[in-house]
Amino acid sequence: MERTVFIISDGTGITAETFSHSVLSQFESVSFKQVRVPFVDSVDKADAVVQRINRCAAEQGFQPIVFTTLVSQEVLLRVKLANALFLDLFGAFVEPLELNLGMKSSHSIGKSHNAASSTQYRNRIEAINFSLAHDDGQFISGLAQADVILVGVSRCGKTPTSLYLAMQYGVKAANFPLIPEDFERGALPSTIAPYKHKLFGLTIQPERLTEVRHERRPDSKYAAIEQCRYEVAEAERLMRRDGIPMLSTTTKSIEEISTTVLHEVGLDKHSAF
Repeated sequence: MERTVFIISDGTGITAETFSHSVLSQFESVSFKQVRVPFVDSVDKADAVVQRINRCAAEQGFQPIVFTTLVSQEVLLRVKLANALFLDLFGAFVEPLELNLGMKSSHSIGKSHNAASSTQYRNRIEAINFSLAHDDGQFISGLAQADVILVGVSRCGKTPTSLYLAMQYGVKAANFPLIPEDFERGALPSTIAPYKHKLFGLTIQPERLTEVRHERRPDSKYAAIEQCRYEVAEAERLMRRDGIPMLSTTTKSIEEISTTVLHEVGLDKHSAF
């Protein structure tokens, strides 16, 4: 069973898309095809969306599901003429808040994403640049400015986690690989040893690691299960010896990993807004 889901917003649609992912994940037996339609900020664009939704309903024989964060009531009412199930996020949450707070909301389009000149936004861009510059141990002179330094074997999820932390929370996250030379010495790399209090370890099941590495370098020693078992075991031994908190990424989403890092390292105060 497949249903089409439209994500309609007068801004980027990221807020509605994120919410829709959380809600739809509860229905595992249904396949959802998601279509994001951003910047629907006029009646003409609304009419075009209505035609698109109605065409989809006619072709598939099912009402599409629509998640919206449309602020303009004129645009919203126009879109609601379509043959679809509507889930209006702002209507569901803003109106009860208006009643509780005793005031009207600003009804400003794109309010959550229009802070390009704000301090928080600049901090987030700076964090992204920092994480890119300090990916995979390639630049070590600025590690003192890192909020957290992720360590672990190659391909265990350090880079995507670093970038997610930077993009979503403005966290300056560096990452540094643990390699066979470190295991032979039985010690952390000297470049990160002074920052032990900032380290957080990521690990992974060897069976999953060999799958990931085979995608990058098929039939190599680097991807062999024996090599993966050795590296994971030695990396975990190093981290346990030095008291570095660690988390297995094997079955965790990037959101779960990042939330755990924020909590364990005490960076919960960071926010993308």
